[in-house]
Amino acid sequence: MLVREALSGKAVITVIRSTPIRQAIHLLLEHRISCLPVLGDKQELIGIISDKDIFRLLYENADAAGESVVGDFMTTNLIVGLPSDDIGYIATIMTNNRIRHVPIVDGRTLVGLLSVGDIVKTQIEGVVAENRYLRQYIDGKYPA
Repeated sequence: MLVREALSGKAVITVIRSTPIRQAIHLLLEHRISCLPVLGDKQELIGIISDKDIFRLLYENADAAGESVVGDFMTTNLIVGLPSDDIGYIATIMTNNRIRHVPIVDGRTLVGLLSVGDIVKTQIEGVVAENRYLRQYIDGKYPA
């Protein structure tokens, strides 16, 4: 399955570089998500900030968190995927790099965000479909 087939079409919650960390925390909690892509002036993907990035900030310097902005702590060395990538490739990238989200881009434009949950969901759907076809084949009901 290709990434473009797995993208759910749901809106990706994003922030800009100057978003206060407190507002980023609010968005993460409100939407029950664990990362926020960061967009630049031309709506291009420039970074990502995760709950782990914020935990690290709070652990290392809790006093600075009140005045901090996303741009100070976002990850800018991004691993991204393309709509034409295979889901298995994205799963391998996530596993090898120990990341939970991969932004999907067309050029520098963010077109979606895949999570580990999205990957698992597509793999389960594939197994369920294959199981159904195998049962039909065994039962002699497989459409020829």
